[in-house]
Amino acid sequence: QVHLVESGGGSVQAGGSLRLSCEHSGYTSATTGPFSQCMGWFRQVPNQEREAVATVRLGDATTYISGSVKGRFTMSRVYGKNAVILQMDSLKSEDTAIYYCGAMLAFGRGPCPDGSDQYNYWGQGTQVTVSS
Repeated sequence: QVHLVESGGGSVQAGGSLRLSCEHSGYTSATTGPFSQCMGWFRQVPNQEREAVATVRLGDATTYISGSVKGRFTMSRVYGKNAVILQMDSLKSEDTAIYYCGAMLAFGRGPCPDGSDQYNYWGQGTQVTVSS
């Protein structure tokens, strides 16, 4: 069974930085035949759908960064672990949300799916608050 453990988050002033980490257990290998693990950070604010912020395919380290955070956020995987780190710099008030780590097994290679409904496993969520 896959279990995701998130850490990081908190409150910061605009222009500041935060780091989110997510590690999961359950999958023992980054790839399983034609499938490989995808992990991503998503965020959600009240009355809005959960949106992808960044994803990474663990097998080939292909990353996806949302246009709204590109140039400010960096997604990376931790080699030797089923873990990812989201480094968030130059934070803005509109980045305020609950951030969730998601995981799934995805077919093929290249960018991971960015639809939250495609992810099977989720962390408990961590609050990120950016004050202006």
